[in-house]
Amino acid sequence: MQTLSSARFIASAIIPLVVLGAMVAFIFWPGNSILNIGVPLPDVSIERIEFHERLIIATIRNTGPETITIAQADINDRILPAAIEPSRTLERFAEARVAIPFEWNEGQPYEVGITTSDGTRFAKAVAAAAASPQPDAEHVSLLAIIGTYVGVIPVLIGLLWLPFLRGLSNQKYVFFLSFTAGLLLFLGIDAMIEANEISAESVAGAFNGPMLISSVVIVSFLALVYSSERLIGRAGKIGASSIVIAVMISIGIGLHNLGEGLAIGSAMLVGEVALSTFLIVGFTIHNSTEGLAIVAPLARDRPRIAQIIALGLIAGAPAIIGTWIGGFVASPVASTVFLSVGAGAVFQVVYAIFKFTGKNAGMHLKSGSVIAGISAGMFVMYLTALLA
Repeated sequence: MQTLSSARFIASAIIPLVVLGAMVAFIFWPGNSILNIGVPLPDVSIERIEFHERLIIATIRNTGPETITIAQADINDRILPAAIEPSRTLERFAEARVAIPFEWNEGQPYEVGITTSDGTRFAKAVAAAAASPQPDAEHVSLLAIIGTYVGVIPVLIGLLWLPFLRGLSNQKYVFFLSFTAGLLLFLGIDAMIEANEISAESVAGAFNGPMLISSVVIVSFLALVYSSERLIGRAGKIGASSIVIAVMISIGIGLHNLGEGLAIGSAMLVGEVALSTFLIVGFTIHNSTEGLAIVAPLARDRPRIAQIIALGLIAGAPAIIGTWIGGFVASPVASTVFLSVGAGAVFQVVYAIFKFTGKNAGMHLKSGSVIAGISAGMFVMYLTALLA
């Protein structure tokens, strides 16, 4: 009797799947004309354009429903010979590199076009051509310096707020914890906006960018909540929850700075970043507030200098890695995912601040200090973002 019951239980799970599979098979069965209501349209996404010496390389992806064949390539509507690797024929979601010999001029706008065998043309424009970074010592060092200036140094500067925070009364400390939460909320929203911009400009509709962003943000938030609950729970038994909170904040900010580095590296690829002193100063001012967010939970403790520096590197160094990935290998989909993970991580940190650190400090949303702190944090980040 128990065996029969188990068989029925399994069958109750399998039968709906069998019926669903039969319906799908019927629709796509050869010769079935039930859905013969039109011809699927091709879709080609030009994900990346690189400028090399006397050569332009476009990375393309077939994001349409059917296999396609690339017939020709053009630059500014001028048809040119092109080498397409690995093949002119692309299955759905397959990728190819289109190399077009061309004497381009730095700073000039160009439009790269790809035409399929049915005559449909797809194009992407670059506002100002610039030599693409190469993974050599010179460009690796240049991107590392940029990542250090916009990521590592500003965060380390912000860590210098620790002595000031130690001298605050509890009410003022609550304000600055809330200020930290406001900073992080701004970073999370900013990461989602950046991800959406990249998705709208460069990610094909087949990937459904908005839903990809939403799903990754939620999943990363939940995964990090689970991880932090376990870490903080264990650390709380030995009285070390504040340092764990600081580590989680550093990781969250680090993921955000990784996304920021991706954006910088990707923009350099097509000459959209003017590396001026003003830009570097703007990033430095904007990101220095991130260091304040890291040390705020530690204001009632006595962390070692080595621990503080380590926290700063966890938060800032990913900006360097991001510039390398963005400049050399990143795709729009990867950039979107990284930024979304960063947003989820930042939101998780805000949750942790209120649940663990805020609980000990008396933080709650009915407090005027908390509301003022969150509002001030977001407003300060908005103002400093104007400089970057």
